[in-house]
Amino acid sequence: MRDKTQTNSAAPGDRLVRAGAVVFFIGALATLVTVAPLLLGTTPFPTYMFGLSMLMAVGFLMAGAGVLCSVAAGRRQARSGR
Repeated sequence: MRDKTQTNSAAPGDRLVRAGAVVFFIGALATLVTVAPLLLGTTPFPTYMFGLSMLMAVGFLMAGAGVLCSVAAGRRQARSGR
């Protein structure tokens, strides 16, 4: 079975998982930047910065959708016999 698997082959959903991870980390960085002034006692950022923090959730959902796509493709492949 190993001889049929390519190491550089991208399964369905892999790009979505990677993009979701990037968006998640951008959202995590935005969350840290947004919360830091609140903890340091300085002037908080404008409201739209809190909206950027929602990118964490968006990235998580994107990665989850990519995992579900990958699972669905694996099930389809198992049903077809190969």
